[in-house]
Amino acid sequence: MIGIVDYGMGNLGSVTNACRFLELDARIITRPEELETCRAVILPGVGAFGDCMEHLAAHGFVEATRAWIAADKPFLGICVGLQALFEGSEESPGVAGLGVLPGFVRKFQATGDCKVPQIGWNRVRFQQPACPLFQGVADQTYFYFVHSFYAVAAEARDAAGVSDYAGVTYTAAVWRGNLMAVQFHPEKSQQWGLRMLKNFGELAR
Repeated sequence: MIGIVDYGMGNLGSVTNACRFLELDARIITRPEELETCRAVILPGVGAFGDCMEHLAAHGFVEATRAWIAADKPFLGICVGLQALFEGSEESPGVAGLGVLPGFVRKFQATGDCKVPQIGWNRVRFQQPACPLFQGVADQTYFYFVHSFYAVAAEARDAAGVSDYAGVTYTAAVWRGNLMAVQFHPEKSQQWGLRMLKNFGELAR
């Protein structure tokens, strides 16, 4: 079963509906103890970095998530669920992220026609084509983004996919073992976003 973490914030409805459409065995979990029944975990996220970390801590998911990832069990972060994997964010100074990946989250600076937040479709270039999420998906495919902040992975090998906006090349997808995360919203990215969720579901079988 895939556990979709409910920690008091996040795009639970759209992620759950996408999993249901794909006929994936997935359900919302609200307590760390429920991880024992899961073969894979999705951490969705919307809103501010600091709020995300505060809610994860309040619901007991910080150490549980770190332990899950350390055990190399299938994990998929979405949007702020990707940003939370890093050490911190300019959005919430002084708030520590999960710190399972070295790097930091920065804010876009509006330039020319590039407004902040970035809202809409953008291409993703695959730096690590062997990433399980990418199987059957073409390089340079468009995905749907909604964000004002972007992750800068300190180690190039962690950046499985990158995108460009406001003069910045940023980490759009990460991959390390069974740890994967995307800045965009696969559940809102139509055919190819659903294909990525399906690929993740295969890891949970």
